[in-house]
Amino acid sequence: MQQARNVLFIIIDQLRADCLTGALADHVDLPNLRAFMSDAVTFNRHFSVTNPCGPSRASLLTGQYAMNHRSVRNGTPLRHDTPNIATEMRKAGYLPMLFGYTDTSADPRVHHPNDPSVKTYENPMHGFHEVLEMRLEESYPWRSYLMRNGYQFEDYWDLYKPVSPDGSTPQLNDPAPYRAEDSDTAFLTNGFLDGIAAYKNSGWFAHLTYIRPHPPLVAPAPYNRMYDPAALPLPNRLDTPADECAAHPFFGPALESCRMTNCVKGFAEIDPTDENIQTLRAVYLGLATEVDHHIGRVIGYLKESGQYDDTLVVITADHGEMLGDHYSWGKMSVYDAAYQTPLMIRMPANTDMAGHQVDAPTESIDITPTILDWVGQEIPNSMDGRSLLPLLRGEVPQNWRRYSFSELDFADPEQPTLWQRDLNTGNSDSCLGILRDDRFTLVEFAAELPPMLFDNKGRGEAENVAGKPEYTADLARLGRQMLRHRMQNMDHSLSLHTVTPQGPKSVRRYG
Repeated sequence: MQQARNVLFIIIDQLRADCLTGALADHVDLPNLRAFMSDAVTFNRHFSVTNPCGPSRASLLTGQYAMNHRSVRNGTPLRHDTPNIATEMRKAGYLPMLFGYTDTSADPRVHHPNDPSVKTYENPMHGFHEVLEMRLEESYPWRSYLMRNGYQFEDYWDLYKPVSPDGSTPQLNDPAPYRAEDSDTAFLTNGFLDGIAAYKNSGWFAHLTYIRPHPPLVAPAPYNRMYDPAALPLPNRLDTPADECAAHPFFGPALESCRMTNCVKGFAEIDPTDENIQTLRAVYLGLATEVDHHIGRVIGYLKESGQYDDTLVVITADHGEMLGDHYSWGKMSVYDAAYQTPLMIRMPANTDMAGHQVDAPTESIDITPTILDWVGQEIPNSMDGRSLLPLLRGEVPQNWRRYSFSELDFADPEQPTLWQRDLNTGNSDSCLGILRDDRFTLVEFAAELPPMLFDNKGRGEAENVAGKPEYTADLARLGRQMLRHRMQNMDHSLSLHTVTPQGPKSVRRYG
């Protein structure tokens, strides 16, 4: 096989799509990502197929829906033999270099119970060559770097607490205890640029994953106060939290579980005033701008080293962030803000499509098949996603999907969640599916809970219309579509193989 040149696959953790195209786009400075958009193809209806971090990355990197890989929570193991982008890129002759993390929980069936691999959910996925560890809850290289450079901290989590410059009581938007040039984002970028330099004359594959703007929401100066909280639009929400909770039983536990206080360190409780909400939204945008600055350094390196036109560059996020919308924070939600993410792909020799935007629905599981297709590596039948190469070239296949699909598991086998306790659900039915077509969003539950239906030609997510008689036919039609989707996408790892007298044979899932 003739090996293609380079692949750079960047994931920005928890970046909302509307920071680039939407409600927040006019309020955040992301010059490097926007410049990249002018070179790339942007996918406007791109969604993560599951949340939170571990499951979303399991889907991104295996190309599978959560209903198939079943690593549905942070800490839920991923089967050790599941094909993923690293194992398949190795078959294409690439060393899959990881700068950052994949949040993968190892399969305990192939590890001793005392193996450190089964004592953290932040392991690198099987097949990756971990060049630089940069995990949110560990980050030992970054810690060591800070210690060697004179920073003193008693506890690792002290690094995520804002500090007052004058020694007074810290405020929400006070700076982090480290300088911008020493931040986790800067450290990771430096490590990538140092680590990739020697591979210039050989085809390489690198997965670069930024933690920010994932909480805890604390930013180094000047990013901590780069944006005026008063100048930002208020979150998308109903008049009161009680109004939100009245829309469906799911939202009572959601608002209690996904609180603003969870997004910061060093504050026992935060009064959910508009002032505090807007302050944290401003810090989030500052962190996004910090990441943008360092992605600019990465793109600049590719150009300066003469590799930009030989490199497939993919930039996306693992999932979104509620950021106060519907009085909720984080990503354990049913709303688009938690799932819709940016996706921008620059393919070499695709200059005619530079700056083009695609409105066809795409999903996070499409990225791995796209990369494999571009390097000429066969896409395993286990992968539910489809290559985006036709769309990158301006072609929409006749049989392209007409909707996107996502899942969320809100159980915890070790300690039942508020949802489980309040809704009286168990480990197997504490989950939901979301189907979005051109007009509607349907949310269906495995438990005996009523569905939700949002009409984007009406009030959208501001009104659950599932109980209105005039929507009965739409509800039934979308419910059948979701059932068909699940039936059509059951695990295909071996289902297209046949054992014959001449030996095993198989056909490709997608032509």
